[in-house]
Amino acid sequence: MTEFLIANMAPIIFVSMVIFLLVGFPVAFALAANGIFFALIGIELGLLGPQLFQALPDRIFGIMNNDTLLAIPFFTFMGLILERSGMAEDLLDTIGQLFGPLRGGLALAVIFVGALLAATTGVVAASVISMGLISLPIMLRYGYDKKLASGVIAASGTLAQIIPPSLVLIIMADQLGKSVGDMYKGAFLPGMALTAFYVGYIVLVAIFRPRWTPALPLEARTLRGGKLLLRVLTTLVPPLLLIFLVLGTIFLGIATPTEGGAMGATGALIMALARRRLSWKLLRQAMDTTAKLTTFVVFILVGARVFSLTFYGVDGHKWVEHLLTGLPGGEIGFLIVVNVLVFLLAFFLDFFELSFIVVPLLGPVAQALGIDLIWFGVLLAVNMQTSFMHPPFGFALFYLRSVAPASVKTTDIYWGAIPFVCIQVIMVGILIFFPQLVTIGLDEDTKVDLDSVQIEMPTSDYGTSSTPPGFESPKEASSPAASEDAASKAVRDAMKQDQAK
Repeated sequence: MTEFLIANMAPIIFVSMVIFLLVGFPVAFALAANGIFFALIGIELGLLGPQLFQALPDRIFGIMNNDTLLAIPFFTFMGLILERSGMAEDLLDTIGQLFGPLRGGLALAVIFVGALLAATTGVVAASVISMGLISLPIMLRYGYDKKLASGVIAASGTLAQIIPPSLVLIIMADQLGKSVGDMYKGAFLPGMALTAFYVGYIVLVAIFRPRWTPALPLEARTLRGGKLLLRVLTTLVPPLLLIFLVLGTIFLGIATPTEGGAMGATGALIMALARRRLSWKLLRQAMDTTAKLTTFVVFILVGARVFSLTFYGVDGHKWVEHLLTGLPGGEIGFLIVVNVLVFLLAFFLDFFELSFIVVPLLGPVAQALGIDLIWFGVLLAVNMQTSFMHPPFGFALFYLRSVAPASVKTTDIYWGAIPFVCIQVIMVGILIFFPQLVTIGLDEDTKVDLDSVQIEMPTSDYGTSSTPPGFESPKEASSPAASEDAASKAVRDAMKQDQAK
């Protein structure tokens, strides 16, 4: 039994952690408990040393010193202030009036507002609840199909997962050891492409099922001409300026994501103040929710660090790498298997849990296979969107259910989500076979031809015997140059090995 435990400690730890999660044990405590329990067993079996626990304080304080994670409370606070300041309501009303004469116009308005909210709030719950409260009753009143209306609202809300400044992308960058700014740049085009696919689906429904997507009747279009233009300018310009203030400064390299988040939070406060919606009650609610979400993330991250310390100590990362690098099909086979695995796990785990548990195990394997980690992170982020959209734990569906009228059944919400889940899966496939969608905007690493590098070694006569001129042997005369060439070659070889790694 002892030999079996020693030989299979890594898979036993992994299976135990999965069982804890499936029975509903809190994620942070499940991770930490498994890490500590199996660390004690490993010490007893001689697999690990007692000094393992001495590394825990450094790991935990490393989380506290991580400046990147400051972006999470800033963007969360910004989203909550904007959501409670009535921006979503104004955007939906204005864009609804703009697209109202078209079949499917209200659904298109929901998608565009969802993309704008995603680029300003980055919070799925805020987007889904806002649009569910405001647009769902209007869509039902004017004859929209219940399934289509529910699905488009839930799917548009999940755009906050992939369009910067997404919280998921911040965590993904941290777990993969990459820049948040690069992750934002990589996710921008896929986010826009996914939005375009949603629009294309609504257009097809409007053509082939026109009864599901009626246009707004004339009496409902209260704004026309100059009034509509003025409303569009006054409603759309402030959010667009805020998007540039946050994302534009990050993309241009003027600000870090943390600084961009701080500017976004300040901009959200100014917008709420300009709309005369800012109050002490709103501030208290936003700060309270921000503190809860940030604490939730940090606790999961602490639990994940405790778990990974033990898992890596028993060479669990080598077990995972051996398991996944031996898959048929090489890089493409690995990507397909990993995305199927993440899609299935998303039925039971949300994106925070997937980011903290699964991504740290998959990242080193992807790097060993030569996969660009920014591309890999964006690919997984698009896949994790499905965790919000399918049962039994589709949080976007739960958020919509909590605000939907009684006439909309839960089955309507679930069936309405299926076409959009299929679109998200198609997007995953496109990113696998067309990585340029992610990497096109990224700075390329500068390649150095090490064979052309010349290394000059300083020479010294110190410690050498002086020989009268004309008495040097040919071997002695050539030895300094030979030793210099050998030293230069050794340095170049070492540099090549480091570059290969």
